[in-house]
Amino acid sequence: MTQRQKRIQLIALEIVIAIVALLFLYPLFLVVFNSFKTYEQVLTNIMALPKSLITINYSEVWRLMEYPTLFVNTFLLTLVSVAGIVFIGSMAGYKLSRTKPRWSAFLFFVCISPMMLPFQSFMITLTKLSKQLHLINSLEGLSVIYWGLGAPLAVFMFHGFVKSLPLELEESGAIDGASSYGVFFRIVFPVMVPVISTVIILNVMWIWNDFLLPLIMLNGKQSTLQLASYKFFGQYKSEWQYALTAVVYTSIPPVVVFLFLQKYIIKGMVAGAVKG
Repeated sequence: MTQRQKRIQLIALEIVIAIVALLFLYPLFLVVFNSFKTYEQVLTNIMALPKSLITINYSEVWRLMEYPTLFVNTFLLTLVSVAGIVFIGSMAGYKLSRTKPRWSAFLFFVCISPMMLPFQSFMITLTKLSKQLHLINSLEGLSVIYWGLGAPLAVFMFHGFVKSLPLELEESGAIDGASSYGVFFRIVFPVMVPVISTVIILNVMWIWNDFLLPLIMLNGKQSTLQLASYKFFGQYKSEWQYALTAVVYTSIPPVVVFLFLQKYIIKGMVAGAVKG
């Protein structure tokens, strides 16, 4: 194959990738465009560009949603939940990866098996158990629930990553007199940055955008940005211009997190694939 043919194939591949990317981004473009329209313009032609940029939608949604307060609620919920998932997942994944007895493999399977169960299959049971443990109607209790739901995937990813780490790192720390916790937190944990970043990105996207679990567990006692966005949909009328603006508001923070950490996500996803 000549250089000219290779170049043509590369250009064709880039064109296909660009077209696929535009197809995925098109719904986002529609949301942004329609957030600058009036209610009548949205209903008349959702595909058309706005005749003029109506920025009042953003000021109204900011006020109606009580955006600063709910942003803090959602941010703290996401922060505490993701921190707990990283802490639990990293320690459990490390211990299960470095423990050799047969029961370790069984425990690892037990830890990751919830990933195979759809949330709807145990939703009612989880709600009843959370009520008995006094975890409902509060953001703190919801964070604990997220720890349990997010830990299986985190354990799976950390377990695979630890297998790719040389044992000499931990042995050198032990020779220097570090305890098991010292070896983990001073030597192993800092090396886990790629997979930690991946776990953070995946869970931030999930928890920040989650609607169903907060709806079930908070019962209107407290709210998040996703729940507040739902107030623009009524029984007899849906304020589409406000709803689409709320989507823009709620989507900005996780997109910013992804842009800052995206360079780590591929590295973390494939980490551990060499060994084990």
